[in-house]
Amino acid sequence: SVLPEGFSGGPLGLGEPDDRRLRNVEKEILIPQRMRDRARDEKCTQLVEKFGVCCKKQGLLLPFLCQKENKALKACLVEWYNKPEFRKECTEQYLAERSHFRETGVWKKQRKKESATYVR
Repeated sequence: SVLPEGFSGGPLGLGEPDDRRLRNVEKEILIPQRMRDRARDEKCTQLVEKFGVCCKKQGLLLPFLCQKENKALKACLVEWYNKPEFRKECTEQYLAERSHFRETGVWKKQRKKESATYVR
């Protein structure tokens, strides 16, 4: 295999389930994305909703009239993104899900909170 040992072995050839090494794409993209998603969906929900309500109410003027809500939301997201313990928690969550995938071949779906203000 072209991949380093641990990334291609395991019961299904998807990598060793107990391997805790992270590839660069996991460290630099997947885990930070998980942190942003969790901060938005779990930690800053009230601010996300306030910003969404303002956006719906103001329409085209939202860049000017929703600055306060946007600033508060950004501050909350940045605060969570910069917490080392939150990064560690998200990394552990990711590693557990990756281990499950490597054992079963099935990714556990992350539950997304349904939000009236956020549509992906």
